Amino acid sequence: MFRTSDIVLIAVMVSAAAFTYKTKHEAEDQLSTMRKIEAQIRFEEDSIDLLKADWSLLTQPSRLQKLAEIYAAELELQPVEAHQIVGLDELPARPMEIEDFSTERLGGMAETETDKTITGAVVQ
Repeated sequence: MFRTSDIVLIAVMVSAAAFTYKTKHEAEDQLSTMRKIEAQIRFEEDSIDLLKADWSLLTQPSRLQKLAEIYAAELELQPVEAHQIVGLDELPARPMEIEDFSTERLGGMAETETDKTITGAVVQ
């Protein structure tokens, strides 16, 4: 009936067909994934373009001037004076706060002379 070489040849042909089917299926999965990613990219680019259009509309100088006039009339705001604006170099230095860790035990629990109850992260 069948010789051993025929059975081996049939096994090789079946395994080749299975491998081809598996490769084709993986390629189709990767192609669908790629199409989903491209669609997501197009959606994000459209969202970015829409946000840029909104930003350019909202920052038009004429619109901002009109809003400033409306709010100045309604809220009775005063214009900003030049001496009200301070640069970073002109700001006073913040005083350093030094914490005393000398009474702290291992484990993060502090022994203090005052009667403070520690509950979670809130000192009461």
